[in-house]
Amino acid sequence: MRKPRDFDSELKAINERAKVLQEKKLRQLGELVTATGADSLPIEVVAGALLAAREAAPDAKEAWRRRGTAFFQRSRKATGGKPANGAAGEPPDRSGSPATDQQQSML
Repeated sequence: MRKPRDFDSELKAINERAKVLQEKKLRQLGELVTATGADSLPIEVVAGALLAAREAAPDAKEAWRRRGTAFFQRSRKATGGKPANGAAGEPPDRSGSPATDQQQSML
């Protein structure tokens, strides 16, 4: 006879993992704001820019994605190929525009 699965503990583990990932995403968004120098802007300006980015045309988003990619490539070269956040064991995220992905998933 098979051992019954403990769905409650599996669900709890999944929820904990989701919480950890959400906290990591928020921390990375804060690091992104700081790395780009946007932390010196008033919060209303940053919020307005993010809202405008969310509503922008696809061609504008593509141009911003390319610019963001160039920004991250420059920052990796400046740190000698290591991730800017100091996590030497983590591979860089190559899933597209980090700012756009995070903006859309946060709203």
